[in-house]
Amino acid sequence: MIALMKRLGVISAVVLALGVAAGAVPQVMWQLPTAAPKDSIWEKALTDMTAAWARDTGGRVRATVFAGGKLGTEASIVRAMRVNNYQASLFMVTGGLAQIDDGFNALAIPFFFKDDAEMVAVRDALTPDLEKRLNAKGFHLLSWTTGGWVRLFSVNPLRTLADIKKAKLWTSDTDVKMTTWYKTNGFNPVPLDANAAASQLKIGMIDATPSPAYLALLLGMQNNAKYMLDVNLGPFLGALVVTTKAWNAVSPEDQAKLTAAAKVFETKTSVEMPANDAKAVTEMKARGLTVVQMAQKDLDELYATVGKLTASMRNDMVPAEMFDKAVAARDAYRKKK
Repeated sequence: MIALMKRLGVISAVVLALGVAAGAVPQVMWQLPTAAPKDSIWEKALTDMTAAWARDTGGRVRATVFAGGKLGTEASIVRAMRVNNYQASLFMVTGGLAQIDDGFNALAIPFFFKDDAEMVAVRDALTPDLEKRLNAKGFHLLSWTTGGWVRLFSVNPLRTLADIKKAKLWTSDTDVKMTTWYKTNGFNPVPLDANAAASQLKIGMIDATPSPAYLALLLGMQNNAKYMLDVNLGPFLGALVVTTKAWNAVSPEDQAKLTAAAKVFETKTSVEMPANDAKAVTEMKARGLTVVQMAQKDLDELYATVGKLTASMRNDMVPAEMFDKAVAARDAYRKKK
């Protein structure tokens, strides 16, 4: 028996040595938690992407998706990734990405963009800088995603800037600077957990909340907030990121395969989410939602006033160089258009 065990030990050592000599890559196992809702387009696209990772790398890189905030909020996921408890995640700009680096706030300035083309122009112009800022914090950007446009859902119709300022408006309890900005500029923010907006509408703690239409439909928000202001507050942007430590553990050849699959995820969600945003509005209208159109004079006042107010975000909420680059990219696109 002892002789047999010795022989097996020798065989195992030889097999291991041959594997190393042949350049075998150890299997990489990642956990990918996200606050994206379960059974949503994001979860399905992430699941398809991780399946492609496993297939295209021959099983060398595998990842498990945990959707619906099962493993925590975006802020807590960021903290866990910093100590390598999790390796990748899909974050929103106003959530986990801004927690990692406030340069992402340049893509979350209220009423800064008017349409998709402006958003894409600015996002693409800022991407190289944002990638560098992420890398400096120990993260790597794989791809972007979008969830359509954030609109204001409210218990009472909001038709003017004055109406918006009076509303008890949900803001994230993790974004102290944004809450302070709203207060300073005459709004009435109510900081709450991101998962509490729908329930707090029901009990009257808030009477207005920003949300993309698709997410609002998933949460049944139209049951309590029966009005939607048809003005783009901002794009619901997100990005897929991985820790630098986890990324560097993957071979360059497999990194290219992971990036390719992540770009498919970006394209798929960027096409499907805006389409489903429009479908969600139609569905909620059938369930009693009223879409409020702002009169042109009130819309002009809104953009003019908020345009002046958002300048105060420069160097406080948004690093000056990122704010200036965002403004320059947007204005250059508008001039070209």
